[in-house]
Amino acid sequence: MKFNARNVVGSARRLLATAQNGLEVIRFGGLTQDVAASPYEVVERRRMYRLRHYFPDEPGAGRRPVALLVPPLMVSADIWDVNAEDGAVGILQRGGIDCWVVDFGSPAAEEGGWQRDLADHVLAVSSAIDTVTEATGAQVHLMGYSQGGMFAYQSTAYRYGRGVASIVTFGSPVDIVAGMPFGLPYGMVSDIADFLADHVVTRLPITDAMVRIGFQLLDPVKTAKSRIDFLRQLHDREALLPKERQRRFLNSEGWVGYSGPAAADLLKQFVAHNRMMLGGFVIRDQPISLAELKCPILACLGEVDDIGQPAAVRGILRAAPNAEVYEASVLSGHFGMVAGSTATKHTWPLVRDWIDWLEREGPLPDGVAPMTEHVAANRPRTAATRVVHTTAALAEAGAGMGKAIEGILSSTVRGSVELAGEAARALPRLTRLGMIQPHTRISLGRLLAEQTRRAPLRDLFLFDDRVHTNAAVNVRIDNVVRGLISVGIRPAQRIGVVMETRPSALAALAALSRLGAVGVLLAPGSELARAIELTGVTTLIADPENLRQAVATGVRVLVLGGGETRALDIPLGDNLIDLEQIDPALVRVPAWYRPDPGLARELAFVLVSGTGDRLEAKYITNHRWALSAFGTATTADLDRRDTVYCLAPLHHSSGLLVSLGGAVAGGSRIALARSLDPARFGAEVHRYGVTVVTYTWTMLRDILDAEVFPAGHNHPIRLFIGSGMPAGLWRRTTEQFAPARVVEFYASIEGDVVLANVTGAKAGCKGRPVPGTARVELVAYDPATGHNPTDEHGFARRCADNEVGLLLGRAAEGVDLSAGGLRGVFTAGDSWMPTENLFRRDADGDYWLMDRLDTVILASRGPVFTQPIVDALNDLTPVDMEVAYPLDSADGVLAVAAVSIRHGFQVTGHDLTEGLRDLDPAQRPDLIHLVADIPRSPSYRPVVRATRPEPGPHAWRYHWDSDSYEPFTVEDAESLFP
Repeated sequence: MKFNARNVVGSARRLLATAQNGLEVIRFGGLTQDVAASPYEVVERRRMYRLRHYFPDEPGAGRRPVALLVPPLMVSADIWDVNAEDGAVGILQRGGIDCWVVDFGSPAAEEGGWQRDLADHVLAVSSAIDTVTEATGAQVHLMGYSQGGMFAYQSTAYRYGRGVASIVTFGSPVDIVAGMPFGLPYGMVSDIADFLADHVVTRLPITDAMVRIGFQLLDPVKTAKSRIDFLRQLHDREALLPKERQRRFLNSEGWVGYSGPAAADLLKQFVAHNRMMLGGFVIRDQPISLAELKCPILACLGEVDDIGQPAAVRGILRAAPNAEVYEASVLSGHFGMVAGSTATKHTWPLVRDWIDWLEREGPLPDGVAPMTEHVAANRPRTAATRVVHTTAALAEAGAGMGKAIEGILSSTVRGSVELAGEAARALPRLTRLGMIQPHTRISLGRLLAEQTRRAPLRDLFLFDDRVHTNAAVNVRIDNVVRGLISVGIRPAQRIGVVMETRPSALAALAALSRLGAVGVLLAPGSELARAIELTGVTTLIADPENLRQAVATGVRVLVLGGGETRALDIPLGDNLIDLEQIDPALVRVPAWYRPDPGLARELAFVLVSGTGDRLEAKYITNHRWALSAFGTATTADLDRRDTVYCLAPLHHSSGLLVSLGGAVAGGSRIALARSLDPARFGAEVHRYGVTVVTYTWTMLRDILDAEVFPAGHNHPIRLFIGSGMPAGLWRRTTEQFAPARVVEFYASIEGDVVLANVTGAKAGCKGRPVPGTARVELVAYDPATGHNPTDEHGFARRCADNEVGLLLGRAAEGVDLSAGGLRGVFTAGDSWMPTENLFRRDADGDYWLMDRLDTVILASRGPVFTQPIVDALNDLTPVDMEVAYPLDSADGVLAVAAVSIRHGFQVTGHDLTEGLRDLDPAQRPDLIHLVADIPRSPSYRPVVRATRPEPGPHAWRYHWDSDSYEPFTVEDAESLFP
């Protein structure tokens, strides 16, 4: 072999250079370089941040567009200047943009840094916006990378857009569900995130070393490759120096720690509960929604970004329906989008052009386009894309194959996990229901106490743009209990509650439950004196708004709540006591007091409904309340991610049993609505992140008519739950709020019957029995006599499919049958509780409400059931509301329907004929007439007023011979009503 001196010398030089450079790296952490950082001065120092102003000596201040850049928590603020003059601030400055940067510092180096929470950072960005706008006199273009972009969204929403000209984000996820990193199932990640937030991260600081290692492990192949490349080029100083600043940033200098409280907030609010997407994230007890964003938004996304996945980033389009949202796609990963050659060549020139477009009326930059919700490829486009991007063909081809397999497996796993999650939530609830015995301790107060012990800092309810935690509410309840004890309230005593829907009303009901007293719920403005006489109440709890009406009854009144504007203009005395003036710390708790003593068999609440002669009290035991609570939570699959918007008042069965009960049993947040105000509804649905809305009867009609959510408008609602919604209103609701569903409940007060239309497939149907509730049977019933026909053995006859009958529920053990129960219905000794309603059961086993026992029209031709008439008429597009009722005539009792028409519509006899075509002729109304308006009860149920139709163009009579509705003539009127 021939000796080559040149090769030997070259190898020696290479070895020597490698050793010299390696020693320099070991001693100083990297290669020394002449590249200097961009100049800046710190213009503001706060506990939470320092505000940097880059190129402060640049002339033209106040005449240039202003950019405020926000880093993520785990990355140094130097991320905006990693490449010096080729970095973000350098390129933007040369483009005539005034650059400011928020520097949160490292929690390890800042006083109280490890106690910082997410709200601290959002408020810090908001404060920085104020400083910059005041200093420059211009609105800022707010820019954020990764979680810094989330801060940009959140702080702008918190400020309702004040001072922000536009938002630019880079790899900032909004819809976590749509783009979980690495295709992980959301249900599993959500549960893990909740556990970590509650029990791990608040106790374990996330240091900068942990952050660095974590990010490197996210892409170990790329990390290993970059280190191997560095070692292979260690001899070539000139080749390494241009990338040295970026290498040192990624390997050590660029990472900072993450405080536990901030990590817990991130995991709980934005991972476990996805509140960036749904709305209702909380900043210092204030609920916020990205629907508040109205400035232009540019979301930059990396096509091969596995952290801020494109699908998750694009969630901003749905989360901010009131903003113009644009997107720009960059062929890069998460880091390369803002630092590196791709950022230098593509990202920052594009951002510069974006600001030109907004500030200087330049053209929309190439590469920027209005964001579209549905993009075919939410994952990296092909395996080849990654090959080009990483120049590791073999590894990336394997990764591409892995992605294809992952897509198949993750869909299967995700579906299985979600089903398992539903089962995991439902099983404990159903098991607990099955274990409730008459002597079991169960009550509203007890469930609220359990929630507090389980998660004291978790949000419980929202009201008037304030969020109240489990712990805060529990303290309030205990304080009210002490006040009640001090004025002599004892267990089992019946206490009337006449209050508007508000936090103090919830506290009053829960306090009575915790004390073991019985809450008698009375509607404001109702017949209080008659209700008091009916229920035996001797003491009322009232809020200031209902104080005068309460005092007028003559019974003792305890006034509670009222807020900051509270003022009492009635003198206090023995018969009027202000509970708010009682200091709970001074109340001596008696020896007999045991919190939450209520047993399942004991009376918990009394509901009063109806008016005049139909005023009636309905008695609800703790078991009956728990049955509805757990049944609702199970059927609607309510969990901690849900926010239940309580449109129904608390004094109504839907508010008490479905809204409050279901939310408490499901661990969901409760949003209390002051009243039915469509404009407020539209704002609060977004601001609170409402996922479930409860209703009664025609309540949603006002929301639909106001069109606060036009069809196709983005919203977070997934479900409407309630009772009494007519079929036509049901269809309008699902059309306008697609893809939300309606779950209609039927619950008997006397027994334990609960039906639910879980699928929502049959509008107007009440569905099937909820698991864990009473077994039901449908027995033959004669409305004319009020008797149940029997078979040859004297037992009740079960109804065939589609036969109308009386709905019975199997009586629970220990139920007092003397209150209307039946024994020996199907076998000797069995016991059943009849409901007050007639149903039919279709061939699929679903139950349809036909009528109440006392509202069946006993027409001359036989019984006519009102509910099918109401549903059929309500399903006509022009019809607003309708009622059916009996009317005496010369031909005997007639079935009459009155309808009101929606604004801008009209109805004809042909419409009525076709609309009622599916009803048996014997079940159609004899007369139909238009009325100007149909009044509604406080629960939004149409009120029947048996008025006589007037002949003319707005009334029709059914003609049996032509099977159609023809105009009601003067001759018809004279023959029927001589």
